[in-house]
Amino acid sequence: MPSRDTKPGVLLNRASPPTVLAHAVTAPRSSACPGLLRIVPARDGGICRIKLPGGVLSATQARAIADASTRHANGAAELTNRANLQLRGVRSGHEAALSAALIRAGLGPAAELSSAHATANHPHTTDPTALSCADDVRNVMISPAAGRDPHALIDTTPLCGALLTLLQSDPRFVALSPKFALLLDGGEQLARVDHPHDVWFAASPDEAGVRFVFGLAGCPGSAGATATNSTNASVGEHREANGTGALAAVPPSRVPELVRALLHTFLDLAAADATRMRDLLATRSADALLRHAQRYVDFPLARDASLSHWQRHIAADASLRLGAHAQRDDGTWHVGGQPSLGRIDAATLRQLAALAQQHGNGMLHATPWQSVLLPDIATTAVPAVLAKLSALELACDPAQAITHVIACAGSAGCAKGLADTRSDALRLAECLPAGVDVHLSGCPRSCAAAHRAPYTLLAVAPGRYDLYRRDGRPGFGQCVAPQLTIDEAAALLARLARSTPHA
Repeated sequence: MPSRDTKPGVLLNRASPPTVLAHAVTAPRSSACPGLLRIVPARDGGICRIKLPGGVLSATQARAIADASTRHANGAAELTNRANLQLRGVRSGHEAALSAALIRAGLGPAAELSSAHATANHPHTTDPTALSCADDVRNVMISPAAGRDPHALIDTTPLCGALLTLLQSDPRFVALSPKFALLLDGGEQLARVDHPHDVWFAASPDEAGVRFVFGLAGCPGSAGATATNSTNASVGEHREANGTGALAAVPPSRVPELVRALLHTFLDLAAADATRMRDLLATRSADALLRHAQRYVDFPLARDASLSHWQRHIAADASLRLGAHAQRDDGTWHVGGQPSLGRIDAATLRQLAALAQQHGNGMLHATPWQSVLLPDIATTAVPAVLAKLSALELACDPAQAITHVIACAGSAGCAKGLADTRSDALRLAECLPAGVDVHLSGCPRSCAAAHRAPYTLLAVAPGRYDLYRRDGRPGFGQCVAPQLTIDEAAALLARLARSTPHA
């Protein structure tokens, strides 16, 4: 059989019509997720989510977001747990103007960009629904240090670009849910591998160089958690509870073709109300999905039993998102800081853009820990950049408690929130024990965290929370204490941290 190995930047041929099942879902799945054009109402105004390819935006785009947020929303941008940005408080009647401003800044789907520019000037030339659908599928996560992490096995940025092009160019993929997401792990030490994805690929050493191990509805394996990365301890439990573990491996050149096959397989077999790969795995075995996907590729596709206990070659360390760390190239560093609860006001965003242009490569990298990374900083400039980030009130040291707390919008911004989680999170951070990771959620939907934190405070009333500890069971884990005030929660967390220091 002839080889169809393809360079990462080359589009693959679409499946021929007979290959796609006649009953397959083709209509877009309905969603309440915010998007670039789908601005969703909330208690504090509309929410607009801006998807950043590879988590990257230019200084020019950052300024455009700052200007748009000031003119049309609440004047701030929020970093999300998928390395995107969102604007809250979008004013009624400003929705179309906000979307148009962001599209003009090049923040829309690349495949529709030229048409999108036309839309801003001639609203009837492009179908907004088509543009919104193209925006929805742009869900590929890579390390914020991709291509620069000295521990990486491969630079995933070209492959990420190829996958984004594939997702936007196949019209059938508009039927995927906006939550359907891919993870591309290049083996970086700075990597979010505890965040479940519908399809994940992880680089692994191979005799020929590098191959990508893949699995469905879960997370890559881990070489073990470290004291500096307590969130990574949950990787194994997520893999077993939500996904398949490692199924097989392919060379990098075959990743786009395999992604295409797996997405068509999902759309062929999943019910119309199934939005995630885990929904399909509840009714079909992973082996059945691989057999079905085989019809879309001309290389062997079957479970590799030798990968049943596969693990990453190095443990991920989330603390590397903060402070200064050497890159692969000598004399260059990435410098990172975390704004309080992931919120950046417009003035700060403009100053970050200026800092990236003055000392870096003019780019900002959002991270899935709701922080910001400035890459390609010269050694001599590192102290000045760190000082500026601190002056902007971004935390640059993992010892700072605020870097261990995440919170949703809470009752101040969401009608479903039962407590003011953001105010409570800031208060908790003032007395949180060192190294304890806590997630405050205003309701069971867990919008601020796709992964399960070591500890979760679930709001049950204003100022009152049930405290959960992760233990491998579904949901937040074990409820260890109900109806706690923030002060009571802080005291109990201190006792729990002393008894289980690596929880």
